[in-house]
Amino acid sequence: MAKLIKDRRIIEDTWQTLFLAEEETPESVAVPAEPVIVPLAVWLAQRETLAQRQPTLGVWLSPEDEPGDIADDLARFPVVGVHFPVFRDGRGYSTATLLRARYGYRGELRAMGDILRDQLHYLHRVGFDTFAIRTELPAEELLSGFDDFSVAYQGAFRDPQPLFRRRPDAR
Repeated sequence: MAKLIKDRRIIEDTWQTLFLAEEETPESVAVPAEPVIVPLAVWLAQRETLAQRQPTLGVWLSPEDEPGDIADDLARFPVVGVHFPVFRDGRGYSTATLLRARYGYRGELRAMGDILRDQLHYLHRVGFDTFAIRTELPAEELLSGFDDFSVAYQGAFRDPQPLFRRRPDAR
């Protein structure tokens, strides 16, 4: 079973993530019965059928997906994933910020894909609480990535006040 980092602890992943094969379409793909996280396109194509699968259904967004497309459905999903196809694609940071701050999502927000140790601190700041880690990376070593920085200058989801607003007035 795959490993996750959730709330800064290493746990077993009890969810399956569905990726479409080249010959599959969102309308025709068979969704497994066990807890599964499906691509947004599958949710949109099979919404009527999948809506009855709660709470064993989550959705994941690719960098091209618009988080507003599921804004009205967010309460249905215990897990929302954001896929990072390559570590240098930063659109997922904006997606997480929108899901947490604009749309008020409070469930599990999972970063998945090409996630590196150096990104964990920043991903956590914008609202991710769960990280699907690549199997070749040692999970225990990744945990230290959360503590690489002790102070952040700018505000973010986890600490909206910028540093100059957090310091006591020095007169």
